[in-house]
Amino acid sequence: MKDAIMVLSGGMDSTTMLYDYADRIALAVTFDYGSNHNAREIACARYNCERLGIELVEVKMDFIGRLFNSSLLSGADAIPEGSYDDDNMRSTVVPFRNGIMLAAAAGLAESRGLHTVMLANHAGDHAIYPDCRPGFVDAMSRAISEGTYDHITIFAPYTALTKTQIAARGGELGVDYSHTYSCYKGGERHCGRCGTCCERREALRDAGLPDPTPYEE
Repeated sequence: MKDAIMVLSGGMDSTTMLYDYADRIALAVTFDYGSNHNAREIACARYNCERLGIELVEVKMDFIGRLFNSSLLSGADAIPEGSYDDDNMRSTVVPFRNGIMLAAAAGLAESRGLHTVMLANHAGDHAIYPDCRPGFVDAMSRAISEGTYDHITIFAPYTALTKTQIAARGGELGVDYSHTYSCYKGGERHCGRCGTCCERREALRDAGLPDPTPYEE
């Protein structure tokens, strides 16, 4: 039964979830909020939704890019290079981004008669992004349930999984990761040096999958 709407960025994690739960997803939603890599991610979201026959709604949230403070909104040169860890990646936090997106997705869900909002947060995000942590997801799910007639809830099945485990699941599903995008700098080719590029490389390698990503180096 297709009872869910999914927040889809076009990166590895949400694209894997799109294929993993395609039989439940009636609608996907992607948000254009002005990040360095938004346009490239959205192009991937369109490709994969079209391939699976899942409707994609694109929502502009340009106020985030105009009003919020984050290196992810400030151009390629603002993105730190190196490992995907708390100290290095903290500047890339977009304040309460998932909260805003989940609220919008919940409104879409209720408008479409859907009962579940899906989110592809994972364990590697917990140290860096407060709005990816289990406590936030649980609290937001309760708030959405209380604020909707149909008691819509969040389903986030990858919360405890590592990026490598998600990549391995994608390999089982036959996900083509060449049609996903990760680099926070947002260039035509992945830079290969920022935290998200490093995490992508490591996950594919540790999952035993070939890396189809075009890197600058």
